[in-house]
Amino acid sequence: MLEPLARPLHLVLVSPQIPPNTGNVARLCAVTGCRLILVEPLGFSIDDRNLKRAGLDYWDKVFLRLYPTYEAYVAAYPDARRWLFSARAEQTLYEARFEEGDHLVFGSEVTGLLPEVMEG
Repeated sequence: MLEPLARPLHLVLVSPQIPPNTGNVARLCAVTGCRLILVEPLGFSIDDRNLKRAGLDYWDKVFLRLYPTYEAYVAAYPDARRWLFSARAEQTLYEARFEEGDHLVFGSEVTGLLPEVMEG
């Protein structure tokens, strides 16, 4: 049985739409111990039947949380240090100084992070 890291990074996908992309992030989380947070709406189903059909048999190794809205996610982690990833960011990934327990927040592959997330 896997034991979670003391203060892992949290990878937050807000409204992901492409199942293989989410599957790749989930696999990364499974092997590194990072936490995966999915914020609905999702562009696919994560029920057992669909996961098995896609061959994603490592999902039982992923520390997953699912939230119905971005606001519900923020309420669950009010004091989290969040890094919002955007093509229009003022700071590059290479300038960031990540710390244990940080939340790395990514938007939909189609729309990116919505303005209310970027402004919040």
